[in-house]
Amino acid sequence: MFRVDGGFAPRYCDGISRRSFLQAGVAGMASVSLAGVARAMQGGNPTAPPKKDTSVILLWLDGGAGHMDTYDMKPDAPEEYRGLWKPIRTNVPGMEVTELFPLQAKIADKFSIIRSLHHDDGDHFGGAHRILTGRAGASGKDQDGKYPGINCIAAKMCGARKPGMPAQVALPHAMTVGLRPGYFAGNYLGRQYDPFEPGGDPNAEKYQVENLGLAAGMTVERLDDRRQLRSHLDKIRRDADRSGLMDAMDRFDQNAFELITGPAARKAFDIGSEDPRVREMYGRNDWGQNALLARRLVEAGVTWVTCCLAGWDHHWDLEQGYVAYLPKLDRVIHGLLTDLSQRGLLDKVLVLCIGEFGRTPRMNDGGNGGPPRSKGTPGRDHWGNAMSCLIAGGGVKGGQVVGSTDRLGERPKDRPLTPHDLHQTLYHVLGVDPKTSFLDHSGRPLPAVDGGEPIRELF
Repeated sequence: MFRVDGGFAPRYCDGISRRSFLQAGVAGMASVSLAGVARAMQGGNPTAPPKKDTSVILLWLDGGAGHMDTYDMKPDAPEEYRGLWKPIRTNVPGMEVTELFPLQAKIADKFSIIRSLHHDDGDHFGGAHRILTGRAGASGKDQDGKYPGINCIAAKMCGARKPGMPAQVALPHAMTVGLRPGYFAGNYLGRQYDPFEPGGDPNAEKYQVENLGLAAGMTVERLDDRRQLRSHLDKIRRDADRSGLMDAMDRFDQNAFELITGPAARKAFDIGSEDPRVREMYGRNDWGQNALLARRLVEAGVTWVTCCLAGWDHHWDLEQGYVAYLPKLDRVIHGLLTDLSQRGLLDKVLVLCIGEFGRTPRMNDGGNGGPPRSKGTPGRDHWGNAMSCLIAGGGVKGGQVVGSTDRLGERPKDRPLTPHDLHQTLYHVLGVDPKTSFLDHSGRPLPAVDGGEPIRELF
């Protein structure tokens, strides 16, 4: 596997550069370290959910979007708390969203809002690690992931829903707080469970996933001959291997071979064949077209697709940032849920929109240590004590508001929920037994999630 410098992108407050690296080459067609591959230990849990063929699309708001400016408006709070925008009514009585979400307001019956999530961690790395892995373990001082992302556990336990497709994809790549693949990585499950990253911008003319093409002069027959030769050369090592590593590599190579040689993936990634009216519905920009590509991928059999929508670290000049970001996100969510519903897919595909934490209920002065408003309008800082998320589809009820925060939006008031509860809900939707354990690097068995329960109001 090799990496190509993809240029510069903005920095978050932690100073980590958002330089991206496009990973080219199909995993398994090159030498990849698979040390620490774990084996699932089935516990025969009688309460395990039934097997399903559902999928997940995660809209990851990297940097953390403010709950007070999106799904948990506080119009009666003091000015420094309630923020810059007013709430508007939705088509669900009693449910309100920001005035910058007019499209979502029309289809609120298709989604639910959780307003009482919290993990009490205001660190970008710590918050992202908690949301994506369900566990503590990372911080700005120790950024390494310690556990597999829920996306990787889903990929391991479910595989792809249809042959010839990867189990999971990250669009355009997997990233948390500038780390690739960050807390979307398989960690002790093994790198074969990391997301497939096509890179690029599907809104670009003649978008093509280079990873899916054969090198110049290479035919399927020649590629298969090389696989057979490698198989013979590896026979002695495979016979001597007692760890299961070679078997894992065989499975990895087979999946990569099917991905390259089969038509399913190429067809799914061919976004240029999509109806132009549908493309417009999502928004002709990178976020919109990645969301549309996500729909095409789950429809083709991918189990988990992550759309990385980065840049939400608005410590100051919140007005300029959100006027640009929120209408764009509004169109993405409206387009995705409408499209899934029209295609009869919404009950089979869960959509989750979330970041690593919320933002401080009390706005700062917009100065960042300088004169007030010297950096524009006031902004909001890190806040893990309360956050909101949108959840829809996959058998989840729409039109629900789960939990609430206090009058200033500082902490949960009713029905406090944690990442454990969210993970339990996702496993329930996917048909994954949350009591399944995996061996970490030390050989210790760890369950998929520690505690929590599916959020009952959603079912």
